Amino acid sequence: MAAWTWRFEKADGGEVQPAVQPEEFTTQGDAESWIGEHWKALLEGGAEQVRLFEDTAEIYGPMSLRSAEA
Repeated sequence: MAAWTWRFEKADGGEVQPAVQPEEFTTQGDAESWIGEHWKALLEGGAEQVRLFEDTAEIYGPMSLRSAEA
């Protein structure tokens, strides 16, 4: 079964530890719902963008967390 995970980054692409610890998700929809619920705390904790992975394959990113503020 595929595992969906997020990578949390600063604006320059450097990895940071998330302010809210995610789980491994079993579907892309679950992962996206989680980021939708926690983006603000993640942004306040120092993550500025995220990348979504299915196992080791990058699905998309970087996706800015700041764009959600608009």
